[in-house]
Amino acid sequence: MLALGCVALSSAQKQKITLENIWQGEFRTEYMDALQSMKDGSHYIVLNFNRSPRSSSLDKYDYTTSKKTETIVASSGEVPFFSSYAFSDDESKVLLATEIEPIFRHSRLGIYYVYDITSKSITKVSDSKIQEPLLSPDGSKVAYVYNNNVYSMDLKSKETKQITTDGSKGTIINGITDWVYEEEFAFVRAFAWNSNGTKIAFLRFDETNVPHFSMDVYGQNLYPFQYEFKYPKAGEENATVSLHMYDVSSGNISNIDLGNQYYIPRIKWKNNPDELSVQTLNRHQNHLKMYTVNASNNSVDLLFEEKDAAYVDITDNLTFLQDDSFIWTSEMDGYNHIYLYNKDGKLRNQVTQGPWEVTNYYGYDEKRKKIYYQSTENGSINRDVYSIGANGKKKKRLTTEEGTNNADFSASFTYFINTFSDATTPYRFTLNQASDGKELREIKNNEDLSKKLEGFDMSRKEFSTININGNDLNMWTVKPADFDPNKKYPLLMFQYSGPGSQQVANRWLGSNDFWHQMLASEGYIVACVDGRGTGYKGRDFKKVTYLNLVKHETEDQIAAAKKLSELPYIDENRTGIWGWSYGGHMSTNCLLKGNDVFEMAIAVAPVTSWRFYDTIYTERFMRTPAENPAGYDDNSPFNYPELLKGKYLLVHGSGDDNVHVQNSMRMIEALVQANKDFEWAIYPDRNHGIYGGNTRLHLFSKMTKFVKENL
Repeated sequence: MLALGCVALSSAQKQKITLENIWQGEFRTEYMDALQSMKDGSHYIVLNFNRSPRSSSLDKYDYTTSKKTETIVASSGEVPFFSSYAFSDDESKVLLATEIEPIFRHSRLGIYYVYDITSKSITKVSDSKIQEPLLSPDGSKVAYVYNNNVYSMDLKSKETKQITTDGSKGTIINGITDWVYEEEFAFVRAFAWNSNGTKIAFLRFDETNVPHFSMDVYGQNLYPFQYEFKYPKAGEENATVSLHMYDVSSGNISNIDLGNQYYIPRIKWKNNPDELSVQTLNRHQNHLKMYTVNASNNSVDLLFEEKDAAYVDITDNLTFLQDDSFIWTSEMDGYNHIYLYNKDGKLRNQVTQGPWEVTNYYGYDEKRKKIYYQSTENGSINRDVYSIGANGKKKKRLTTEEGTNNADFSASFTYFINTFSDATTPYRFTLNQASDGKELREIKNNEDLSKKLEGFDMSRKEFSTININGNDLNMWTVKPADFDPNKKYPLLMFQYSGPGSQQVANRWLGSNDFWHQMLASEGYIVACVDGRGTGYKGRDFKKVTYLNLVKHETEDQIAAAKKLSELPYIDENRTGIWGWSYGGHMSTNCLLKGNDVFEMAIAVAPVTSWRFYDTIYTERFMRTPAENPAGYDDNSPFNYPELLKGKYLLVHGSGDDNVHVQNSMRMIEALVQANKDFEWAIYPDRNHGIYGGNTRLHLFSKMTKFVKENL
C-alpha cells in the first residue's frame, strides 16, 4: 500500500497536484455502490455503472466466491438508466429510480419503475415526477407522494388511489417532511407500511404559519424570479406536525392523539403489524418520549423516555427484535453506548460500556444472540468493527487494520464486507467471516489510484494531540514533502468545529485534503485541530458548548494557533485559517477575536448570526433567542467588525437554501460601515455546496490565489 510519507523519488522529480487534478475527478476512488445483502444470506447486490455507453445494472454476487451470479436488471430497451434501487421486503420486486431531480439536501423528484423479478415485467409508477415511493412488504402496491399528497398504486390492477387530498405547497404536506425536518432530522419519507401491508402511518405538516423565505434566482432569464419556501428561523414558529393512520382495506384515515408533542422525528413499525413506535421531542429537544400506537384502536401508550441536561440526539439505531424487545443507543452514561430493553420499555441491560463511543450499530444476530457494532475503542480517530453478546459479554474485535473500518453484514450474519481506509490507503473492500473477522478474500481495491499518487508530490498526514485549555485535542498536520526543520513556514489551519463533528480522523483523503497537499507542496504547513464541542470523545466534551456555540471553539483555535506558532519552524507572522459553513463562522470569528494571532482567513458559506439559522439545529444547542440573547449575539461577528485587522475573503452562493446569503450580506454591510478592506465573492444560484460545472475549480482557484498573496 502507498505510504505518502515514504517517497522513492525526490520531491523535485514528482508531479505537483493541480486544482484541475482535484476538481476534474483524477483522484476519484472506486466504490461498491449501494451494497445490500439479500435475505438468503448467501448473496449481495451491487449497483454497477458504466460511463460509456452510459448504463446501469443491478448485479447479484455470491458471498463465498465474490463472483457475479446474475444480473437482476440492467438499463436497456424499456428499462431506462437508473441511479438507485429498493427491494420489496419479500424481494419479489425492485423499485428503480430514473430522471432524478434534486430538491434540497436529501429530497428529490423522479420517474420510478417497478421491476418484477419473476416475470421480468416493468411498470411505470407515474408519468409525473414523484417523491419517496415505497413498495408494500409483499410487493403488491407502491405508495408515494405527489404534490404534497400520498397515493397508492396497485401493481396488478394498475389502479391508483389518492389517499390524502389537502396537500398544498406552502401550507399542508402529507407523507414527506418540510425543509427543516429534512435538513436537521435527516429524513424525507414521512410514511411507512406496517409489516403486513394493511396500514400506512404518515405525518402531516401544517406549515401555514411558518415564515416564508425567498431567494432570487438569476438563471439565464431576462427577469430573475423568486424561489419561496417555508423556513423557520430560530425562535420562529415551526410547522404543526400530526400523526395519521390509513387503513388500506377501508380507505379510512384516523388521527392519532399524541398529546403535547412538538417534534415527531421518527416513526417506525414494530414486527407486530398493529404496533407503531413513535418518537417525540419537546422544543428544547432535551426530553424524548417513545410511544406505542395500537393501530387496531389508535390507543397510545408511553413505552420509554430519555432526558438530558442539554439535548438528546436523534439516530436510526432503534431496532425491534422478533419479540419486539428493542435495541437503543444513548449517551446516558457519558458515552454513546448500546442498551437492550424489554418489549414493555424496561431496561434489560447496558450492552457496551467504557470511555469510548459506539459510532455505528450494524444489527443483531438472533440465532447467536450477538450484536455487531462499530466504535472508537482503538482511539477516537479510528473505527473498528466488534461483536458482543446481548448480555454484554464475549466482546470480540473483528477488524485488525488501524484506520477506519466499516462493515456491511450478510442477512444471516455469516459474512461481512469490510470497507477499510486510512490516511495513506484508499478504500479497500474485503470479505470477512462474521464469527472471528477472518479475511477470506479481497473484493476490490484502489491500487491503481495508489500507484498514480506515487508520482505526485504528497506528504504523510501526521496525527497527534495538542493540549489546549486543559484538553488533549486531536490534531493532524501536513508538512511539505521536503520539510526542513531549520526553515520557517506559514501555517494554514482548517477546521469545521460543529457539535459532534470530526475532521481529525484516520481515513482516506477528501477533496479538501488534496488541496491541502497541493498547498504543502507550495511550502505551507496545514494543520487541523478538533476543539471542544466536536465528537467521539464523550458527552461532556461535546456538550460543553451548549448555549454558547462558537465561543469555546474559537478560544481553542486561537490558543492552538498560538501554541503552534511557538514551534521553531512556524512563522508566527504568517498564520491563516479557513472553513466552510460552521467552519466559516469559526474562521471569521478567529480572525476578528484573534486578530493578534491570525493574519488571514477564508470563510465559505458562513453563518454569521445564529438568529438567521433554522429552529431545530440552532435551538438544540442554543435554545431560543428570547431565552438566550447573549448566546446568540456575543459571538456574532458582524457585531464587532471593527476588530478586523487581517486579510479576509468571504464567499457565498446566492442560492444557498441552508445558510442563507443573508448571513454574508449582513457581514459585508457591517465591514463596509466599519470601513474595513476585505474581499468577497458571490456565486449566482449556487447552493450551500457551491458546485456545478467549473464552480468548484473557480472557487478553489480564488482561494489558492488569496492564500498565496496573503500568507
